[in-house]
Amino acid sequence: MKSGGRLMWGYLVHLSFNMWGDRVARHSYNPVNPVLRFNRRLWVEILGRLRDMGANMVVIDLGDGVKYATHPEIAVKGAWSRSLLGDELDRARSMGIEPIPKMNFSACHDAWLGPYSRRVSTPEYYRVCRDLIAEASRLFGKPRFFHLGMDEETASHQRNFRYVVIRQHDLWWHDFMFLCREVHRHGVRPWVWADYCWHHAKEYWKVVPRWVLQSNWYYAWSFSEKLRYVEAYRDLDRKGYDQVPAATYYKADFAHYESFPRTVKYIPPRISRKRLKGFLQTVWVPTTTEFRSNHMGALDRMEKGIRIWRRKHGS
Repeated sequence: MKSGGRLMWGYLVHLSFNMWGDRVARHSYNPVNPVLRFNRRLWVEILGRLRDMGANMVVIDLGDGVKYATHPEIAVKGAWSRSLLGDELDRARSMGIEPIPKMNFSACHDAWLGPYSRRVSTPEYYRVCRDLIAEASRLFGKPRFFHLGMDEETASHQRNFRYVVIRQHDLWWHDFMFLCREVHRHGVRPWVWADYCWHHAKEYWKVVPRWVLQSNWYYAWSFSEKLRYVEAYRDLDRKGYDQVPAATYYKADFAHYESFPRTVKYIPPRISRKRLKGFLQTVWVPTTTEFRSNHMGALDRMEKGIRIWRRKHGS
């Protein structure tokens, strides 16, 4: 791509997987775990696969998986030291893969914040968020992007939580823009999941600046444009937002098996080449050997999508 540099081919890796708080989980790996769930050997294998297929980005969900200088109290047992994180970021860069930090500040996915997840929108909460964004930006050496998450903060997504936090109306917009501005203040571009625009489109177009990078996500088989989730790709483009469409892979669910290659096929010409910045493959399991086959399957589908794009569009 001439506009905006090379197309980004990103893979989401969870250093921390403490996202769903006290949910009554369908899966044993959902609840908060006080011990880091991450296998470095698998991490290195994933980086190698990304390099070999020509991918160029890894988005690292940091959560409570780092011993932050500003807030060491949120780190789980086995969390990476800052120096170890630096070494692994250098490893990724040496393989031609750009590391991008992610901290999901959605009240649906912020269990990693520990006690602060129950102090949302308080002065203390804003201070902690400010500190963590600043520190992560420094640790990553002023990255191009910082993924803030901000998805699924709804009553339905927290219906199985024992403790529910939902920001609404002016408060949600205040906190959303607070986080985006904190990232922007460090010369980094904020990146968010775009699903809030599905049901709040009028406000979204009015409030969210065009410098906030958007990842609309849609994982199912049928790309019917009668679906709000699918039409959002066109809407975001019409409104002038840069996008990185997100797909996924679920090993046991055929409807999601081909999500990445199908997304790559679907997007042109629905997003202009000027505003299409790349694609992101997600896999919603921990980065552990128990789930190696999930990661390998997701990487296989990602590689297929890259080949499809390059045959038709070049690099």
